[in-house]
Amino acid sequence: PNPFNPLTTIQLSLPDNSAESAPVRLGVYDVTGRLVRVLLHRELAGGAHTVTWDGRGPDGTAAASGVYFYRLDWNGTSETRRMTLVK
Repeated sequence: PNPFNPLTTIQLSLPDNSAESAPVRLGVYDVTGRLVRVLLHRELAGGAHTVTWDGRGPDGTAAASGVYFYRLDWNGTSETRRMTLVK
């Protein structure tokens, strides 16, 4: 999803090796490490999932053009990827 405007779809895949769901948190951060928005914070089962970010903060304000990071926290594991919002 790089670069994107005005929205992007983040695809994530959780291992299918468990019949139970696990708590998942997906957040978007700016380059200073400030949390811009929490996109997902709930239990998810293993498998493929998609989450869309509309380039806005929780109050609906449009984020500025630039580099952002999304971080997936799941079952004690964190993974971070970079994305670029271009207006």
